[in-house]
Amino acid sequence: MKNPPKAYENIPFLNSDPARPVRLQLEYLHPEVVMEKHRIMSTIVLFGSARIPSPEETAACKNRKLAELTPFYEEARKLAQIVSTACQTNHECEYVIITGGGGGVMEAGNRGAQEVGCKSISLNITLPHEQEPNPYVTEDLCFQFHYFSMRKMHFLLRAKAVCIFPGGFGTFDELFESLTLIQTGKIKKMPVILFGSEHWKRIVDWDYMTECGLIGPHDLDLLTFCDTAEEAWGAIGKFYA
Repeated sequence: MKNPPKAYENIPFLNSDPARPVRLQLEYLHPEVVMEKHRIMSTIVLFGSARIPSPEETAACKNRKLAELTPFYEEARKLAQIVSTACQTNHECEYVIITGGGGGVMEAGNRGAQEVGCKSISLNITLPHEQEPNPYVTEDLCFQFHYFSMRKMHFLLRAKAVCIFPGGFGTFDELFESLTLIQTGKIKKMPVILFGSEHWKRIVDWDYMTECGLIGPHDLDLLTFCDTAEEAWGAIGKFYA
């Protein structure tokens, strides 16, 4: 009779329901160890749709309204270039761009950082329709998650600002979770920047929420509306001045 595998080498067991706490712990521990090794001190989070086409994809996009959102891809790319150039050194990595690692806005963030020779982080997630890492991610800083909760925690652990571009359900989830954590004091206050002033004011009637008393007037101070990468970088600098 062969010796049975050690528990930590028993893949069927590690994938079983009783081992879920171990898997959760590993999804916390692995990115932490790697980021410490790379001296990742702080991050700037980019959230937004994977569907927004790059300039190279715009002509082939069949949805005209979606194609009109391509400028947001370019602003995300530009913001990543500005932030990465200003804050990464050989010794410490401050304000490292972190994205979900997919296409669209996420790709733009990783692409902008790569174009100026800097690192960026991607937190991919296993989905029914497999999401592959975009080609611009820093290989050693590309992580694959099963649990949304652990992935979202890593997005905010080192965050100094959250930049939200147009997106769907996933982007709304990330936006409102970030706002809730700040509002309730679970994480430190930081800039929450909404790219596309008119877009976000049309999508969400923030003033009506205030009029109804569903949020307080000062809760709107948590939001900063911007239209360009330069505006966003200025808002981040002003916040931490």
